[in-house]
Amino acid sequence: MTRPVPLHPIRLAAAALAGASLLAGCGPLWNDPYPAVERGQNILYSAFSQSPKHLDPVQSYAEDEAVFVYQIYEPPLQYHYLKRPYQLEPGSAAGMPLLKRFDAGGRELPPNVDASRVARSVYEIRVREGVLYQPHPAFARREDGTPRYFDLKPEDLRGVNGVADFAETGSRELEAADFVHQMKRLAHPQLHSPVFELMAEYLPGLKTLQQQLADELKRRPGRLDLARYELPGVEIVDRYTYRITLKGAYPQFLYWLSMPFFAPVPPEADRFFGQPGMAERNLTLDWWPIGTGPYMMVENDPNGRIELARNPNFRGENYPCEGEAGDEAAGLLADCGKPIPFIDRAVFSREREGIPYWNKFLQGYYDASGVSSDNFDQAVVLTSQGEVSLSDDMQERGIRLLTSVSPSIFYMGFNMLDPVVGAPDGAGPASRERARKLRQAISVALDMEEFVSIFMNGRAVPAMHPIPPGVFGAREGEEGINPVVYEWRDGRPLRRGVERARQLLAEAGYPNGRDAKTGEPLIINLDTTPGGLGDKARSDWLAKQFRDLGVQFVVRPTDWNRFQDKIRLGNAQLFFFGWNADYPDPENMLFLLHGPQGKVKYQGQNASNYTNAEFDALFERMKTLPDGPQRQAVIDRMVAMLQHDAPWLFGFHPKSYSLQHGWLHNRKPGSIVRNGLKYQRIDLAEREAARAEWNRPVWWPLLALGVLGALVVMPAVSHWRRRERETATVGRGVR
Repeated sequence: MTRPVPLHPIRLAAAALAGASLLAGCGPLWNDPYPAVERGQNILYSAFSQSPKHLDPVQSYAEDEAVFVYQIYEPPLQYHYLKRPYQLEPGSAAGMPLLKRFDAGGRELPPNVDASRVARSVYEIRVREGVLYQPHPAFARREDGTPRYFDLKPEDLRGVNGVADFAETGSRELEAADFVHQMKRLAHPQLHSPVFELMAEYLPGLKTLQQQLADELKRRPGRLDLARYELPGVEIVDRYTYRITLKGAYPQFLYWLSMPFFAPVPPEADRFFGQPGMAERNLTLDWWPIGTGPYMMVENDPNGRIELARNPNFRGENYPCEGEAGDEAAGLLADCGKPIPFIDRAVFSREREGIPYWNKFLQGYYDASGVSSDNFDQAVVLTSQGEVSLSDDMQERGIRLLTSVSPSIFYMGFNMLDPVVGAPDGAGPASRERARKLRQAISVALDMEEFVSIFMNGRAVPAMHPIPPGVFGAREGEEGINPVVYEWRDGRPLRRGVERARQLLAEAGYPNGRDAKTGEPLIINLDTTPGGLGDKARSDWLAKQFRDLGVQFVVRPTDWNRFQDKIRLGNAQLFFFGWNADYPDPENMLFLLHGPQGKVKYQGQNASNYTNAEFDALFERMKTLPDGPQRQAVIDRMVAMLQHDAPWLFGFHPKSYSLQHGWLHNRKPGSIVRNGLKYQRIDLAEREAARAEWNRPVWWPLLALGVLGALVVMPAVSHWRRRERETATVGRGVR
């Protein structure tokens, strides 16, 4: 019988060493999550947590979609990448639009005329010549010049799962008609553009066109040929020029021209994707955008990986040579004048959980990362003065921290139609004054500095009014504080104490939290949804703040739909809301308190239902004034009125925290600029070296385990050998 040969302990250790050497030979990036063929390539690696719902520029309006859409489509205008305050410049347009204003009699008006005299504004936009679309099968042609893929049948799509599965592609030059086609798509009844109603206020022809298209769909359901319809107010002048005529004066329209809603979309896209069988295979413009921008989508697996690749037909652009103070010292002007984009591809992997994302960032497999509550303490440290800096571990890795105040606000709204905190129709001066004092008392009592510290890890700036820092109209220093809530002391704003809040509460007729006339306790209700700013931890904190004031506090949680109904019908009392600016103009923040935007009466965005005749008149004037001392003076008066009336508890402006590795260059924070991928650059050698160092296999645990195993086996081996010798001796004695 053949017996197994036991290994000597030294041989076991040697085997472990050999195994370790063999594994080490697999290369330093043994845990690399990407295909080996991608190593060393000029690829930016990032992640996404939510699948983008819309990539069609007529519908896309979410931040997680903008990451992709703004790199693919090129609207007429864009923001200068580095300058602050934000400054518009030509994108796919050859220059800034030419603006002419006319009165009701058709007479052209001077540039600085009062907006009340403007009957119509005409924007003439000249398109860059020679711009080509990305390669795409929608542009493929047969030898005779006819479209290659415009007569497909469902059976022709067998085996086709993406645009890359079509054998042929083509391109063509950008034309003014493509911009007009996209504007017509805003009125398409089946596309439901989120900006249709707003745009139709200034371009009434959109509603005319929408009605025509809806009537046509009733008569003949199917695909609409938009070329057969005119959009009143929009005209094609020549191949590279188009005009848009708006009702009245609307200077903020230039900001809209920097958004994909007004980017060019070729009619061929609708013709190609509108064929039978396409939508069933997710072959739609919502999945596969077609643009002229620096990148194009080459892979779209919303549950796994989305990839953008450099558009070989991109018109070309150079990195900016100007910025704001500090940009040169930060290295943001080092690539001045160089052609962009720098990066060849961008790969976005689906990460449903924050911890794997964070670990891969620390391993160098993601080039940048946000800072969440899960990794906040590991990434940054807070000084005793509340300042934020990188932790030692992050600094040792060469990681950099980018921070900026977002053009957003989160606030607690008071429903001005509520009989306790508001001033409903018919309320007399005494009732209005009483409610105003109550709102001021609550505004002073709820300590937003403490809220930001506890629930936001310090990642926010307490708000003094609706306008975020960095947007025109937001003053700094002592002149920028809310004097109702703060006083200026020792060079900084200091919140007035709870004693001031109690004084205001007594002046409102509620000494010690009880109605002075009836003796009944004052009860304040917060309407909220689960998981929002009114969740249990925050609600408990709010309840304590109100208890210190002597006021009873009740949370009325409800589901999202019911909550929306309460806001729409004016049945809420207090509520949390937020707003992200669409563009960097005070009009986009102050309109949230404009009377004609009242939620109950007009279904607008003024959820507090605040009305003030003087404020409304100033708003109409302010929104058409150019930035300058006159506009600032009007804004100052409007802000003072809001601080005095307190229709909101001005909560906070969130701070954006972003981490990036030292090999990633030219990233500047600023959420208004969303097409920033083309400016970024990667030092590939530095990234490869860091990955190799940070992911070097650690073999000593394996060796230790092997030696330990050998030591465990050694007694058994010795015992076995002793038995063998004894057996052999006995055998010889028997013979």
